[in-house]
Amino acid sequence: MGNLRHTAIVLAAGKGTRMGTQTAKQYLLLRGKPVLYYSLKAFQDSFVDDIILVAGKDELTYCREEIVEKYGLSKVRAVVPGGKERYHSVYAGLEAVQAQMRSNLTEGKSGVESGAAGLKSAVKTAVYIHDGARPFITQEILHNLRESVEQYGSAVAAMPVKDTIKIADADGFVTATPDRTRTWQVQTPQCFVFDWIYPAYAQLIADEEKLKEQDVHITDDAMAAELFSKRRVHLVEADYRNIKITTPEDLMVAERFLNE
Repeated sequence: MGNLRHTAIVLAAGKGTRMGTQTAKQYLLLRGKPVLYYSLKAFQDSFVDDIILVAGKDELTYCREEIVEKYGLSKVRAVVPGGKERYHSVYAGLEAVQAQMRSNLTEGKSGVESGAAGLKSAVKTAVYIHDGARPFITQEILHNLRESVEQYGSAVAAMPVKDTIKIADADGFVTATPDRTRTWQVQTPQCFVFDWIYPAYAQLIADEEKLKEQDVHITDDAMAAELFSKRRVHLVEADYRNIKITTPEDLMVAERFLNE
């Protein structure tokens, strides 16, 4: 699946409460720079062509002026508002990618179809959906994901689980022990060809109320693909250091990583 355009969607609209700070975790300072800066810089320095940053509606100006412009992150093509849940923010990012694809078709290109037909004839796009609170993605991880998404149409950063995992019921009693050798801890980026993941998210948004009634909670992009696509999701070994900063202890660990 050659000739792909690569676009990152970086999510920074979360309001996580476990950090216990007034400032959202992605904007806390890590060695003098916002946590969000590090993942944006990794994509800026990579083969990725474009970055879409999804932020809270009250942080759009801050992100543009104090992060994107301040640090010269020229690949950030748009800063768009996210939604209430993570999947709303991902969908907002995908909508921005679609708008950019249409723009790329029409800017100075004569004889090119517009609308849906034109999008189908355009260069295919792979999207790299990433949590802005994961500052330690590396160029090696990104290149491995690129190889997978180009070959399989999907690439999800993950690591084999080190500990034994138990499945419990609502009362805390063990119901199953999955084979540890086949159990993975999922990270981000999670990468998909656009014309695969976008319809899955569009269906997710359409079925949102039905899923709530069924008590189904969409916790990552791979789950959306699993539920609303007949294609298989491919896991790619990443790095145990690719942590998500969620608690004060995570921030301390991140400081140590940067000092090594």
